Amino acid sequence: MNILLVGSGGREHALAWKIAASPLLARLVIAPGNPGMAAQGELRPIKPTDVPALVALAEEIRADLVVIGPETSVEAGLADALAEAGIPCFGPTAFAGQLESSKAFTKGFCDRHGLPTGAYAVFDDAGAAKAGLSQFQPPYVIKADGLAAGKGVVIAQDRAAAEAAIDDALGGRFGAAGSRVVIEEFLEGEIGSLFALCDGSTAMVFGAAQDHKRAFDGEQGPNTGGMGTYSPAPVFTPELVDEVRSQLAEPAFDGIADEGAPYRGVLFVELMATADGPKLVEFNTRFGDPECQVLMLRLESDLVPYLEACANGTLGHLSPPVWRDEAAICVVLAAKGYPDKPEVGTVIKGAEQDFGPDVVIFHAGTSRDADGTLRASGGRVLNVCARGETFVEARERAYAAIARIDWPGGFHRTDIGWRALAREA
Repeated sequence: MNILLVGSGGREHALAWKIAASPLLARLVIAPGNPGMAAQGELRPIKPTDVPALVALAEEIRADLVVIGPETSVEAGLADALAEAGIPCFGPTAFAGQLESSKAFTKGFCDRHGLPTGAYAVFDDAGAAKAGLSQFQPPYVIKADGLAAGKGVVIAQDRAAAEAAIDDALGGRFGAAGSRVVIEEFLEGEIGSLFALCDGSTAMVFGAAQDHKRAFDGEQGPNTGGMGTYSPAPVFTPELVDEVRSQLAEPAFDGIADEGAPYRGVLFVELMATADGPKLVEFNTRFGDPECQVLMLRLESDLVPYLEACANGTLGHLSPPVWRDEAAICVVLAAKGYPDKPEVGTVIKGAEQDFGPDVVIFHAGTSRDADGTLRASGGRVLNVCARGETFVEARERAYAAIARIDWPGGFHRTDIGWRALAREA
């Protein structure tokens, strides 16, 4: 098969790594990719939102399948344009993508289709939003309505901080993504991420993970796109997985199909396991980043048949995936200043050495000079991932690899997986 993979981050590097291992692959082209992904496929400098150029590239390479990595490509309507061109695509339409691209849409969707979630209110005026805080108890959850690279959520401990977050969002910090804000009920419990595939009608659970959103140890600092993940996550008992599948994932697929947009791709269900059962925190209409990284390390099955089946409507012909009976962890190395003003251009040494068969380094925000020098070019820069027979072993391998990377311009959390560590102790 000729496959076009769209995206340039750590999630896409993990997908490229797994796709490249498939015996079904003849050619892998990645647009735009990053320096680490050059080992898996051909890189083309096309932006993930340049829909006409991506469709032209898919036609040029005679792609049998296009795999959409980032949410920005979904929002831009890449799947819609590929469908018009008759090219199979793993990724939902722009309408279905509103489950991620508009939090207000998603909350209304939950109301329409009976999905369990917290109370909420939507505002486009700062004064009304501040008055609306009276409907909620602290801590207050303030979210920019649109896509903000995982940084549009503020959990404010008091009213003054909540009002500042409202002013921040509606004042233009997130551009058009912040033209509306959603204020949500703060949910108590343990958060987790479950993934499900759909081919337009048939659904299948496709792994779970747990991540860390705060920038610093001890769940401190601002929210980020994610500072680390691990899988399997002990919170996902068989009972919880079944509840999430039946109460959130499958009703979402059925609901969006009822609204005229059958879902083809992966749905990322971020949920809170509360005393009253699972409640939706948010949907993402693509693999999580960095959740995808640990899933790919644990996935024993060939990934490509599942991607193809979602695009072609044949998921029901496949058995559920086989997972390695191992733990996996991903620790994000971010540029100093992330998530607000990351320092780019700093030199990274030692990231491309051989760390052994159970450690994989995925590039997330890197660039390479003509002389081969590797530099930071984004906020989240490297993903240090490891497997082990136990979570403790996987964690030790990941942090041992980090100790061998020479990058004074970066930082990372040292407590990734603390919940699993406490359970395993």
